[in-house]
Amino acid sequence: MSRWAAASRLLGVGFYVAVCILGGVLTGLWLDEKFLTKPLFILLGLAVGLAVAFYGVYRMIRLVMNNKQDKENG
Repeated sequence: MSRWAAASRLLGVGFYVAVCILGGVLTGLWLDEKFLTKPLFILLGLAVGLAVAFYGVYRMIRLVMNNKQDKENG
């Protein structure tokens, strides 16, 4: 894998993590304003965003590792 491809992949992972966390927090903020429960949905949104980001990064890394093993095995 070239340097540019590796850098592009890492940039994509970082962007994915940021979007997941920011999306969860912003959704929580919107729900808190709608239902007047100030910290509850922000914290839940943060937790959900972190969980989705962790799972997505795990799947991305697993895919890369599987491709690397396939190339090594022939």
